[in-house]
Amino acid sequence: MSYIPSPEQAKELVMRYNKEAFHIQHAETVSKVMGELAKKYDPENVDFWRTVGMLHDIDFELYPEQHCVKANEMLHELDVDEEVIHAVISHGYGICIDVEPVKYMEKVLFAVDELTGLIGAAALMRPTGISDMEPKSVMKKFKDKKFAAGCSRDVIRQGAEMMGVELNELVAMTLDAMRA
Repeated sequence: MSYIPSPEQAKELVMRYNKEAFHIQHAETVSKVMGELAKKYDPENVDFWRTVGMLHDIDFELYPEQHCVKANEMLHELDVDEEVIHAVISHGYGICIDVEPVKYMEKVLFAVDELTGLIGAAALMRPTGISDMEPKSVMKKFKDKKFAAGCSRDVIRQGAEMMGVELNELVAMTLDAMRA
């Protein structure tokens, strides 16, 4: 019988397959952002959004070349619910897997995954971190292709389009969620 892990169970699973502090922190950040955005878009399912955010890169440390493909296998072996699996692997749509984000929550994950990385990198460059960062500061870094070059601007733009929001609005929402 498949199950939907709680956010805490999801974290235990992530820590079972990931040892690098960076990967665990990224999972926690995305989980937190997803939880905050769920309060706005789907308040009855905050824990579900947090769980998906936590699990989204469960396979990345072990299988970076087979990201999302391996997550699909791993989560099936762990008997995780199909809805969770689809949400987790769809964040790699067009990058490493052909599973499209369909539900709004999946589109949010697609959009914020890369964006949290960009914002996190920008925060490291500031003496006050993220606490007083403005969306315009993030947009300035967004336009600098050399800054946090691993964060795909195309994916962030595509995610904002999928969500039906302006890029600036997505940046502001994600910043607020990261600060919460």
